[in-house]
Amino acid sequence: PLPLAGFVKSPMSETKLTGDAFELYCDVVGNPTPEIQWWYAEVNRAESFKQLWDGARKRRVTINTAYGANGVSVLRITRLTLEDSGTYECRASNDPRRNDLRQNPSITWIRAQATISVLQKPRINSSEDVVIRNSAVTLQCNLTTSPSPLSASYWVKNGEEIPGTRKNSNTTEYKILKPRAEESGEYLCVFVFSNSPVANATIEVRAIPDITGHKRSENKNEGQEALMYCKSVGFPHPEWVWRKKVNGIFEDINNSSGRFFISNKDNYTELSITNLQINEDPGEYQCNATNQVGSASVTTILRVRSHLAPLWPFLGILAEIVILVVIIVIYEKRKRPDEVPDDDEPAGPMKTNSTNNHKDKNLRQRNTN
Repeated sequence: PLPLAGFVKSPMSETKLTGDAFELYCDVVGNPTPEIQWWYAEVNRAESFKQLWDGARKRRVTINTAYGANGVSVLRITRLTLEDSGTYECRASNDPRRNDLRQNPSITWIRAQATISVLQKPRINSSEDVVIRNSAVTLQCNLTTSPSPLSASYWVKNGEEIPGTRKNSNTTEYKILKPRAEESGEYLCVFVFSNSPVANATIEVRAIPDITGHKRSENKNEGQEALMYCKSVGFPHPEWVWRKKVNGIFEDINNSSGRFFISNKDNYTELSITNLQINEDPGEYQCNATNQVGSASVTTILRVRSHLAPLWPFLGILAEIVILVVIIVIYEKRKRPDEVPDDDEPAGPMKTNSTNNHKDKNLRQRNTN
């Protein structure tokens, strides 16, 4: 029996606009793993297929294929034109006769097709990119041509729809009343149509970075790890640089020791220093954020204590106990002598010699009589 191949995932038909891009996926299984090819037929010429190759159509076509337990291939075409419309076919086969020209391809190859329709992109007149200064900003878009009737329009900021902006109009505007850095970002006016893909225009609202959070100071012990961070608002995302004050001047950090680690992500950066050294690391550290509009910076003070610092409270208490014991001992030794009874002396009152003489005198008088 001939080896069998089957589709796990087939390409899906789509409708796109000129200038956009599309991707088609093909996932096949079989033993041995099937070979995958991509073919194309123009509109109204469904039987006239031509094979597609990576880099075709002035390098607008890319084909990425990987073979393992399954065969997986992705066809991507960018900067679409109206001529890219047509039928795209994923072919797969593990038949050893598949490349024999005497064989009928319909027998040796399995096929999955998708239809791609490319429509003329609507024309949208939009505001120029703007920089936030000290006054309110108004963004505007005007739809002048459309491939099908308009259903709605709305505004999007940084990928999320702005509430309260949805309406049905060829002209739309959005006002930024408070000119603050957090209002900057990538704004899109979006137009939705009844029988064609959505269309949009992008307006960049830029602002100088505003650093909104950081550690003012960091207190650590020698040998520990210090972590300092900064976060900002403002678009575009800034480039981050960390510096340390040396002889009164901020200089880029010298990481010859290999103990400094900097991590940057969009509007956030952090600096970590491992195995802190009390003679090298204390001081002022500055994070600087710079984008196309300007720059901003803030300072964090790092203090490094001796590794004996956690013992200081215990040593203080111990010193107080020792001093107290010494005082008690000295006090006991300096007590007055009469406060301490002598074990050689009798416990009762002492009899004097005058008393004894008086008794002797009385005895002599009785004898005379």
